[in-house]
Amino acid sequence: MPKYYQFKVAGYFLYFTSFCTVECMHVHASDRALTESGSAKFFVKSNGDSVLQNRGILNEREIRMIQEFIKDNYRDMYLKWAQYSKNSFYGNN
Repeated sequence: MPKYYQFKVAGYFLYFTSFCTVECMHVHASDRALTESGSAKFFVKSNGDSVLQNRGILNEREIRMIQEFIKDNYRDMYLKWAQYSKNSFYGNN
């Protein structure tokens, strides 16, 4: 299960699963088991903005911090995503 980074952002790992690659680029956030169940899910647009699909256990402050991190780092994150998926950003498929 690929992590975008080995460190946590706002207390959460940012990752995707092999099952995720059939969708457009997105980011799961979880502090425990890296599964889709119970994690937050952010779809990433081509300008770095993200759309929250599932908040999981995150509070508003954590969501905001992760969205800001995604906005600042989405280009690098996309390079990792593109190693596993041919799908592009949210709204571009």
